[in-house]
Amino acid sequence: MKLSLAFTLVLALCPTGFVALASSQEPAPQEKPAPKPAVYDEKADANVDVAAAVARAKKENKRVLVQWGGNWCGWCIKLHDTCRKDAKLSRKLMYEYEVVHVDIGNFDKHLELVEKLGASLKEGVPYLTVLDADGKPIAQSETGHFEKDGAHDPELLLEFFTRHEATPLVASTLREAALARAKAENKRVFLHFGAPWCTWCHRLEAWMAKPEVAAVLGKEFIDLKIDQDRMKGGKELVDAERKLAGAPQGGIPWFVFLDGDGKQLCNSNGPKGNTGFPAAEEEIAHFVTMLKSACKVLSPEEIEFLAKDLVAEREKSERAAAERRKAAGK
Repeated sequence: MKLSLAFTLVLALCPTGFVALASSQEPAPQEKPAPKPAVYDEKADANVDVAAAVARAKKENKRVLVQWGGNWCGWCIKLHDTCRKDAKLSRKLMYEYEVVHVDIGNFDKHLELVEKLGASLKEGVPYLTVLDADGKPIAQSETGHFEKDGAHDPELLLEFFTRHEATPLVASTLREAALARAKAENKRVFLHFGAPWCTWCHRLEAWMAKPEVAAVLGKEFIDLKIDQDRMKGGKELVDAERKLAGAPQGGIPWFVFLDGDGKQLCNSNGPKGNTGFPAAEEEIAHFVTMLKSACKVLSPEEIEFLAKDLVAEREKSERAAAERRKAAGK
């Protein structure tokens, strides 16, 4: 390769051997990463959030974990990240707690709630308050003693959360109580099995809890949810009911209608397997078949209402998915 004298002089003056030629081009702009969502909602009404969490905790036999802090607080964000990223901690909180992040501003927000729940924020934030299912404080803790080597120690946090979690319910006891109530009220038992990680289980539970749906189902059924992971004997009970149904394996949610004596009337195993939360046409059709075969009180019009509401739920979900794809440019 031949080099001109001028080019050689340039190389001599450029010890790296790289020659930057004059250009009017700007470097390609780099896309900025999407901002992370704020951990603490600074516009939220913490009283409303805590009340909603208590209601959920009461329904699910959980505790409420209030994390006091703010987005300006580095240790508050660190605590949130540790709880989210550590597998054992994230599972513990998902299974046993309803978590509420309460923004304290500059120690000047939600002061009445701070006083009501007995949080000693003078010890600093992040600060933790644990509530029982009635909203009563059962534990308070500053978080400095959880710190180790510039971070929060997951093992210390796990011990704290485990120590204050609710006592597990016994699945067989709940079943017996539901059957006794069903017999006394001349109703059926809508026995459904789920787990904290199961999205479709939550969809079924949310649908059944809709006021207009609950009003109809309540005429015919005692609602009994068994958490196969959290309740004592939960997995054994679902296995026993599945065996009776002739379907020892399958996913969740799985449900069965029982009479007051515990006899299975029908279950969610349709022509194509377990329907889970009825969403597809054939799943809704099987659910309607179950209702028609087991119900003593519900009218054809009420059964039709439930079917149409399930269709509406599916269409709403499809629209939401389409909007997400559109927003993502897909």
